[in-house]
Amino acid sequence: MRNLYRVRRFLTILAAASLAACGQSALGGAPIDPPIEVASFTFTLPDGSAFSTAPIAGRPTMVFFGYTHCPDVCPLTLADWTRARTQLGDNADRVRWLFVSVDPERDTPAVAQQYAHQFDSTFVGLSGDSATVAGMQRAFLVDSYTSPGATAADYLVTHASQSFLVDDEGQLRTMYSFNSGVQEMVADLQRLLRE
Repeated sequence: MRNLYRVRRFLTILAAASLAACGQSALGGAPIDPPIEVASFTFTLPDGSAFSTAPIAGRPTMVFFGYTHCPDVCPLTLADWTRARTQLGDNADRVRWLFVSVDPERDTPAVAQQYAHQFDSTFVGLSGDSATVAGMQRAFLVDSYTSPGATAADYLVTHASQSFLVDDEGQLRTMYSFNSGVQEMVADLQRLLRE
């Protein structure tokens, strides 16, 4: 057992040294290693135009799954994103910020977009049919489900609380837990924007 521990420790040190030698350091949050290539999806914006989540060279993407009736996690997460954009300064416009509604029954594309714009006019609020939303959630290995409320229209949706960072090649690189602060997110975005 002790030898196994020493081997693991040696391999960990070797891997860290290799990364340092290459000028690479691990991203913050909860890094996905190896990164996962996520599928692209197309949504319809309120003006009827198509919006693709396909990667764009030089532009990393932040993704959050939520809904507009969310009482806590969603508004706090988008408020964190607003702070992150401020800290990124001029580089903020190179990042795509996607709020994807997991409640397409109540959140039309217009409702999702209006909600996202309450926090920042550059945030993109997306909503689509249930199959598209479910497919995108599967691509990020998350799910959501509804819980009954006081009335049929007053239900809650349990959903992933993480923000996801996708690089400009469509690789899911890391995720950030709810209310973990914006410093790691900003540092990681700055790093990806330099690569």
